Amino acid sequence: MTATLIVLAAALVLDRIVGDPPKLWNRVPHPVVVFGWAISAFDHFFNSKRMHAETRRFNGAVAIGALLAVSLLAGYLVHSLLMTLGWFGLAVEAVIVALFLAQKSLADHVGAVATGLKRGGLEGGRQAVSMIVGRDPATLDEPAVCRAAIESLSENFSDGVVAPALWYALLGLPGLLAYKMLNTADSMIGHKNAKYLEFGWASARLDDLANWPAARLSILLLAAGAWMAKGGRAARAALDLALRDNGLHRSPNAGWPEAAMAGALDIGLAGPRIYGGVRVEEPMINAAGRPIATATDIGLALMIFDRACDALVLAAVAGAFIAAI
Repeated sequence: MTATLIVLAAALVLDRIVGDPPKLWNRVPHPVVVFGWAISAFDHFFNSKRMHAETRRFNGAVAIGALLAVSLLAGYLVHSLLMTLGWFGLAVEAVIVALFLAQKSLADHVGAVATGLKRGGLEGGRQAVSMIVGRDPATLDEPAVCRAAIESLSENFSDGVVAPALWYALLGLPGLLAYKMLNTADSMIGHKNAKYLEFGWASARLDDLANWPAARLSILLLAAGAWMAKGGRAARAALDLALRDNGLHRSPNAGWPEAAMAGALDIGLAGPRIYGGVRVEEPMINAAGRPIATATDIGLALMIFDRACDALVLAAVAGAFIAAI
């Protein structure tokens, strides 16, 4: 456990500094892209619209089960090989873990929204935010662009940073690879539409389950980040709003970090949105907060995010120290 947590802390620091170098991934496929190829293959062969709904649901459950089994085995084999290399193997494992974390890439994409608004006005913000959210950018005014960026930052802090870190801490490299396979499958086939309602059912349900602990842990980290960035009042507001308004989100998990960020910033988030021309009616999280979000709020959210990531590193280091005693 001590070595695992030391590797995790090193990977978190490495990801904050390096992130995902585009020059590298333009030459070789990112591991998540390889996961996507495997998921697409199962989708192609076992999700025909000519099949009965029950068959598609069964096929989807078997598919994700097989993909998770292969991920667990691959993680075990890679870890076993690396452990024969001593400290060099641990260093390589830290690099592998960093590949599956999203701190720098997430901060860069969200920061680009604030930059787009400042340099290109509303159109610049819409173009930047369209890279990270699925809602129709043409329907967004400037406050809605800012809310979308902050919501994406909050939700992806949980499932792009906290969850992979947590599953690595609990189950090592096998747990990390299995979580990322599951999360990738949910993003590809876990949609409630005619094609994937049945085939992606198991992936979506398992992803909700896998993200359950990370979503709750994320509010503590965001509260710690709010305390470091804005003080005790912001930290208490983050916790209070997360506990009160988490259920207002359609997701059983995303509402926790989004509500925590809404409380820390004292702004309203979520509410009605348009996806693919369809209006989705949802209540506002922290409806009593400020109704107008700005590019300044994106900057503050990024500051809280950075400090929350710092808290995660400190937690890993503290855990390693305690385990070593």
